[in-house]
Amino acid sequence: MSGLTTRRQILGYAVASATAAALPTWARAATPVDGDIDAIVAAFMRRYETPGIAVAVVRTGQPPLLRAYGIRTLGRPGAVDVHTRFAIASHTKAFTAAALALLADEKKLDWEDPVVRHLPEFRMYDAAVTPMMTVRDLLVHRSGLPLGAGDLMFFPQSSHVAPDVLKALPFLKPARGFREGYDYDNILYLVAGLVIERVSGMPWDRFIATRIFAPLAMADAAPSRRDNDSNVAGRHARLGPPARGMGKLETVQPDEGPMVDAAGGINASVSDMAKWLQVLLSGGLLPDGKRLWSAEQARQMWTPATITASSAGAKPDNPARPILQTYALGWFIQDYRGLQMVQHSGALSGQITYTGLLPSRGIGVTVLSNVEEGVAASIRNAILDRLIDAPPFDWVGAYGTRLATTQAEALASIAGGIERAPVGGPSLPIARYVGRYRDPWYGDVVVTEKRGTLSIDFVPTPVFKSKLEVWGQDAFRTRFPKGAGEDAIVSFAIRDGKVTGVTMKALSPLADFSYDFQHLAFVPVT
Repeated sequence: MSGLTTRRQILGYAVASATAAALPTWARAATPVDGDIDAIVAAFMRRYETPGIAVAVVRTGQPPLLRAYGIRTLGRPGAVDVHTRFAIASHTKAFTAAALALLADEKKLDWEDPVVRHLPEFRMYDAAVTPMMTVRDLLVHRSGLPLGAGDLMFFPQSSHVAPDVLKALPFLKPARGFREGYDYDNILYLVAGLVIERVSGMPWDRFIATRIFAPLAMADAAPSRRDNDSNVAGRHARLGPPARGMGKLETVQPDEGPMVDAAGGINASVSDMAKWLQVLLSGGLLPDGKRLWSAEQARQMWTPATITASSAGAKPDNPARPILQTYALGWFIQDYRGLQMVQHSGALSGQITYTGLLPSRGIGVTVLSNVEEGVAASIRNAILDRLIDAPPFDWVGAYGTRLATTQAEALASIAGGIERAPVGGPSLPIARYVGRYRDPWYGDVVVTEKRGTLSIDFVPTPVFKSKLEVWGQDAFRTRFPKGAGEDAIVSFAIRDGKVTGVTMKALSPLADFSYDFQHLAFVPVT
């Protein structure tokens, strides 16, 4: 799961082959601008055959525009409507930040409080960093942890629970110095959720539901997928061959569990998202004039803390490329066609969503999709351009060009496939690889043998069970069930005829960063 475009999502831009969905379901009568938005979405859906899209557009002084297009799930009846729930994934991070802002308004915490003030058991790998880590640091991706560190604890769903992150963090080695740069993570948002629980006395999900959803009348929203009803968007992805992100569009099952909630668990409709965008654009004001959070906390949430990217700016094939992108409290802050844009994306297996706000123009747009492809980003940009009367740009065609380029690059990176085993094989009798191996932050894997074939069981992750195939010198590969996640290469370290350790990496170079097998270091359990 991520709040930015991952390698899998880029590859997922491959042109669809599924049957195009019906267009559109109307939410209210169209104005000329509204009709243009319908045409924008229709053009993308026809060309890229996206099953379903929902859009919320908020403009200061006007009622929100809500639109729903297509079908919830391929092969099943049921249209997307404005109350259909989508997994908004890393958009959840802004809700977690807002929850902390409410507690800051109540003087129950401060953004500069050391985390250990509220969670005395909190520890990082570097003991010197532990007392310096603040509540703000939990949210702004500058901890020094590597990209996606610890995600394998909760993608796919595992037996781990949120407090387990406090046991895991001391074993996750940093990739850089504390506050020295940007690497996106989810695990520290789970710590933020624990801070909310410890300070408020309410679990994160109940706090979000009672303190944010209820005042905003977000009637469709749920803090977690487990609370969903029947009006839920399905999930769709391309599972290969030759790799995930290519091939025929198929339905896939959600793979996240409740542990991820504070980083990416919320499910919501565009009706809900419109209310959320309105309170954001108003700086925390509710429709009745009361404040959900203060003007000071609104400023804090959108104050940049970490530089994430920079460039020379607009270019012919991307007029909206930012000169500078930063991260604040649950939000990316960047320029967009000369305006400040506050934005985020959300991605889980089978769904990707995008939001963008232009505060100086009083405009907010959310695009929710039920496909593991990035079409929602280009739809968002095209709508924003129309709303600010930006110079015309062919976002539909540009998206197609990017599809072709990224697919070609992806194919080159895997040399046409990932099914060619390296030279080499076991140096020990097969039975000598059998055993239980333990990683201090993830847990155990168990390797067994039957009729000369090894199998592996990732104990905390029920779906990760597989036979092992020889894949080079003292290495083997998994074949997890289709759609269950990325396969791994399992390498055994041998010394004096014994296995002394096990390391792993994702089989595909295109694997999403949340499959962080490379951070595992198992040792035999004696």
